[in-house]
Amino acid sequence: MATSKLQALWNHPAGPKTIHFWAPTFKWGISIANIADFAKPPEKISYPQQLAVACTGVIWSRYSTVITPKNWNLFSVNVAMAGTGLYQLSRKIRHDYFSETAETDVAKE
Repeated sequence: MATSKLQALWNHPAGPKTIHFWAPTFKWGISIANIADFAKPPEKISYPQQLAVACTGVIWSRYSTVITPKNWNLFSVNVAMAGTGLYQLSRKIRHDYFSETAETDVAKE
């Protein structure tokens, strides 16, 4: 049974013998790096970078569900990218517009 499942994965049109498998697999590195950046202070987060990560995740998540064959590896990595990008953007927005330090910085000016 396990052999037949592995053989089905190996021979799948989006399996390990194709770029459709390896591109999303290596794309996980971006999501992992973004997760590692959760420890980074919010003032070091870049709006353009995180907006690009979030938009890429949303757009390609949708695309991965309409192509044939359906590529669930591509879908899952892009959902992770959208999630981490949106979370980082929310941290940056909270820091820039809703934190106590932002209010004191404006008061000093």
